[in-house]
Amino acid sequence: MISTYAPMFLMIFVALALAGVFFLGASFLGGKLKKTEEMMMPFECGSDSSGGNHLKLSVKFYLTAILFVVFDIEAVFIYPWATQFKNLGWNGLFSMFGFLAVVIVALVYCVKKGALEWEN
Repeated sequence: MISTYAPMFLMIFVALALAGVFFLGASFLGGKLKKTEEMMMPFECGSDSSGGNHLKLSVKFYLTAILFVVFDIEAVFIYPWATQFKNLGWNGLFSMFGFLAVVIVALVYCVKKGALEWEN
């Protein structure tokens, strides 16, 4: 049974080891920058920041971002199904129809609630 999960554990170990090597390499080999006043100033996309930093972002921004992530992840589940479509047969087709029905109902609910409307 361990031979079934060995490649997965090996991949996780290699990923963690590589991340550790990169982190330690950046910590020990990277140069230390002196924090100057100019370096500590906020900027937006390479230009000076305009507007107040005390303004809060609208909740609609966060709601839209969360909904994007949720529907994006659901779309990711369709790809493995599409690659195995021929092997899954009718049962796989009807299962995907059920999954898509739930996604569509959730999307219609979000639209009805006005979660996707962007207002200033």
